[in-house]
Amino acid sequence: MCLLIVLAHVCDGAPLVVAANRDELLDRPATPMAVLRDAAPRVVGGRDEKAGGTWLAVNEHGVVAGLTNFPTTSGPDSSKRSRGELPITAAIHTTAHRAVDALARTVRPDEYNPAWMIVADREDAFAVDITGDTIGFLALGPGIHILENRPYAAPSPKVDHVRSLLNGIEQTKSEVMIARLQQALGNHTIPAGVSAATEVGRAGVPPEVAAACVHTDRYGTRWSGIVTLGPSRDVPSVLFAPGPPCSTPFRDG
Repeated sequence: MCLLIVLAHVCDGAPLVVAANRDELLDRPATPMAVLRDAAPRVVGGRDEKAGGTWLAVNEHGVVAGLTNFPTTSGPDSSKRSRGELPITAAIHTTAHRAVDALARTVRPDEYNPAWMIVADREDAFAVDITGDTIGFLALGPGIHILENRPYAAPSPKVDHVRSLLNGIEQTKSEVMIARLQQALGNHTIPAGVSAATEVGRAGVPPEVAAACVHTDRYGTRWSGIVTLGPSRDVPSVLFAPGPPCSTPFRDG
């Protein structure tokens, strides 16, 4: 499972903040931070070295595109294109609005394993659903938006718990906001009443996957990041932890 937290026009001096955890098999090869596109606009993010692509892409204009997977009982279909291509496809555009327009025109959902996305910049934020015959889009207003491995706004103990960890974050200064987000990303609490089969759509998965920071024998939180956009057109600030955020220091990306 994965986690995306979007603070859209919530914090003074930061019209957009995106915090993310990537949960994956522990032995799946990945590079924690790389240049994903060197041509304009320049795109950075982690890179999945097995299937290619990324789970979170950020470009120099402040377009941020993150991805969560649709869990299935049989795992991803290897005959389909990597859904990790999709955040990069979005981040080659100079605004979030142009990015979702391009996704609508060029992406055929049946070519990819199902997924959900958040695409956002300083002005706009969108939830993107790539699980049906056509792509679905939902414009998100100002506020705190949280996405895990299920449709945006679907009932979720994990989302409810993470939201509770962020109570009052809009009243904090930037340093405190970053610290609060890091604490939320590294939280190990399993929400009350969680059923592992219900949470991930398949039996035999431990309930630990419902925590923000996941630890199991074969699977867990491998990467964490926080992207902050100031009000000007400066290059986004990217912090990332190349391991579980509960124990791995964040560094500049």
